[in-house]
Amino acid sequence: MSGAESVSKMATIAQPSSFWRRVRAIIITVSMFAASFVARAAAEQMRVGYGSLSTSYASIWVAGEARLFQKNGIDAEVLYLESALVRSALLTGEIAMGGMSGTTMAAPRLQGADPILIASFLNSLQYRLVVRPEIRSVADLKGKRVGVAGFGLGAHRGAQVMISKLGLNPDTDVIMLQIGGDPTRLAALLAGTIDASVFNPPLYKRAVESGMRVLANIEEMNFPVQASALVTTERFTKKNFELTRRAVRSIIEAIHVIKTNSELTKRAIRKYLRFKDDRDTDEAYQIMRDVLPRKPYPTVEGVKAVLDELSPKLPAAKTAQPREFMDTRFIEELDRSGFIDRLYK
Repeated sequence: MSGAESVSKMATIAQPSSFWRRVRAIIITVSMFAASFVARAAAEQMRVGYGSLSTSYASIWVAGEARLFQKNGIDAEVLYLESALVRSALLTGEIAMGGMSGTTMAAPRLQGADPILIASFLNSLQYRLVVRPEIRSVADLKGKRVGVAGFGLGAHRGAQVMISKLGLNPDTDVIMLQIGGDPTRLAALLAGTIDASVFNPPLYKRAVESGMRVLANIEEMNFPVQASALVTTERFTKKNFELTRRAVRSIIEAIHVIKTNSELTKRAIRKYLRFKDDRDTDEAYQIMRDVLPRKPYPTVEGVKAVLDELSPKLPAAKTAQPREFMDTRFIEELDRSGFIDRLYK
């Protein structure tokens, strides 16, 4: 046999081996895709919304970014729904859970709906009342236009509390206008369409850097209240008890990630708050890490403060019991089992 014939024969013999390697690679790829598809299909789907571009809702973003929902068998879609949309979407069943203030969820419950607090992100308000530069005193605020996200929502209640504590009547001494979410209100304030609004840190600093002034800081006013929270409906928990438990577990794990993994958390901040400045990102992270409770229980005192604020316009709030607005079974179970404490060991 010549050398050329020998080489040709060797190539012919090698072809089947090469062919089967390619077939095997294709089978492995298809199998991996199929396994991924099956795992995704097996995970229970759920939509989770949040109503403000605030660090208060970081646990929701991080649970998504760190794939904690998936880890707990949930295929979660995280959605930003400006202002009141998150509440209406929850009550109509378009989302399963939503991040919103205690005020935002309490009003419809007092009117017969069934929203329920299952975790608390913040048990106090952080709002700053930010005004145009020409407003130098409380007296200058009288008669001015105050922009809020929507009547009855968190920013509206925050504005009412601060204006009241400054000695003005929020119903008669200023003009409250429903403007929309944080970006919309900030743009309106800078353009002079409104004279004042309320913002959480670190967003209020953007207004200050553009020449606006902070007239009041609610953190200095000693006003404990149920602020940002994870809310679902009693209908959902009854039908999806185990899914709700795993969702709360995901949020608790996300709080742990926020407190221990700055790199991942800052990546989430840049994505969801659209920050480009490292200084803003760092400040937002410090706030999140410091204020988020390891065990995110809603508080009776915080919900009572919400009901007290609502009682003048919603008489049912006067006799409502704060515990009727919260379902802490899911946190309590994880707490009693030692799960939360073990995360930090």
